[in-house]
Amino acid sequence: MVLYFSATGNTKLIAKKLAEHLGDESFDLLQRIKNRDYSSLHSDHPFVICSPVYVSELPSFFSEYLRKVSLTGCREVYGILTDGGYAGIAGAQLGRIIRQKGMNFKGYAEFKLPSNHITNRSHAEIEEAEITKRIDASLNKVEDVANEIRRGGFFKNRHIFLLEYLVTVPVAPVLCYVNQTTNGFWTKESCISCGKCARLCPLNIIEIRDGKPVWKEPRCAHCMSCIQNCPVEAIEYKDITEGRRRYTAP
Repeated sequence: MVLYFSATGNTKLIAKKLAEHLGDESFDLLQRIKNRDYSSLHSDHPFVICSPVYVSELPSFFSEYLRKVSLTGCREVYGILTDGGYAGIAGAQLGRIIRQKGMNFKGYAEFKLPSNHITNRSHAEIEEAEITKRIDASLNKVEDVANEIRRGGFFKNRHIFLLEYLVTVPVAPVLCYVNQTTNGFWTKESCISCGKCARLCPLNIIEIRDGKPVWKEPRCAHCMSCIQNCPVEAIEYKDITEGRRRYTAP
């Protein structure tokens, strides 16, 4: 079973393609995460857990979900990480969670895909040609990854240096606390009150009031789901995102 969370489609794209090549089912964990549903998921085939990488780590809400959910049946687990070019310590985090469940972690494959993070000026926009290049390269890689999983192989992962842990573990939470605020989000008059942003928010912190989205908590994961999936591009963040290209995976 291929399990995934995806905010703007990168992880979903790879998860769906992997499931096709493996002849297995893919399962979107969004609603389970929103509802805090940790009931058992069963698979007679290896579990393939697909996750984006946020600030060099697994999304905190996703790692929390994985720790609590019950996985039954096959005890072998593969990881799939989608990122903009650096997975940080996310693979090691996933491995630790899986081993703590008493399961056999067989490594992870990494896919470099277009970044969706547009609420920070330090993240430059990716040109259309680079978007196409990254997607094509990732799709070409899927079959080889599926073949390795099918034959029960083990992904050889790069060594994560101690310095990476020493920088990421204390620094990432601080960066998230400072930068991942919700008070910068605002909505233009073009909002059509469709409620898509609220439905897709993995943390359930958006609700529709008087026809407009309202962020109920001061901080979020900045998964970009609300701003990138808005059908009329009505959601902005401070003065950073106006005029910037929106991105969802094809």
